Amino acid sequence: MGIFKAAAVQMRSGTSPERNAADMEILVRQAAGQGATYVQTPEMTGALVRDKEAGAAAFTTEDKDIVVATARRLAKELGIHLHVGSTAIRRADGKLANRAFLFAPDGAVVAGYDKIHMFDVDLDNGESWRESAAYEPGTEAVVTDVNGTRLGFAVCYDLRFPQLFRAEAMAGAEVLTVPAAFTRQTGEAHWHVLLRARAIENGAYVIAAAQGGLHEDGRETYGHSLIVDPWGRIIAEAAHNEPAGIVAEIDPAQSLAARRKIPNLKNARDFTVNAGTSEAPRLRGAAS
Repeated sequence: MGIFKAAAVQMRSGTSPERNAADMEILVRQAAGQGATYVQTPEMTGALVRDKEAGAAAFTTEDKDIVVATARRLAKELGIHLHVGSTAIRRADGKLANRAFLFAPDGAVVAGYDKIHMFDVDLDNGESWRESAAYEPGTEAVVTDVNGTRLGFAVCYDLRFPQLFRAEAMAGAEVLTVPAAFTRQTGEAHWHVLLRARAIENGAYVIAAAQGGLHEDGRETYGHSLIVDPWGRIIAEAAHNEPAGIVAEIDPAQSLAARRKIPNLKNARDFTVNAGTSEAPRLRGAAS
């Protein structure tokens, strides 16, 4: 496992997949020019479209998607691992998936991940979101190899479910990823602390490319793309909501060092919950 440079590119995706793909290309090229061999884009790189009918018209199948085609071409041309944080993909059954893709330096798809946890919330500023009304949730966590390092997938709202990250860490992930489109309100409250917590809990790097600013569909996202080291230190940040890229070195040995200092993954134990009922579910302190 060797040291490599990773980049997170911050975007302000609009409603046009063609325009967003062009914006992605500019930022990815800039990141590769800074020496990044792994580049991550945000959740919904392809388009942020709040209107369900408009979204249905904008989104297509993987083989026809312009973001997928552009990312495949860029990965091969630049010789990098390119991680499309997610884009909306129409599945064979006609339903939509909020899907991440990881492209290898030869342009092949190394792995894909469908967002598991749907953002169905009502915020106190009047914002209401029902992701499950448009997207079919995934059912499988994914860990794969990048540059000899194990990398685990997540998307945005997944960040609030620590059991997903623990399961990936137990499966060997030294780098955890959280491409996102956090709302401004929730980002201001929880973005930094949750990303740092996931890094600390699992002794892993966390790379989180974000959407930022006021989008065409009316939503406002927080930005502040981050790269956090396994000790919970922020080692790169886009400290604003404008389109940009951040780059940092990833040293897998630092994950091993953090886990040796605080061996909580190894020390986890099974336990039961006494909730005052006759049923006591048996749980695990770490995923098996």
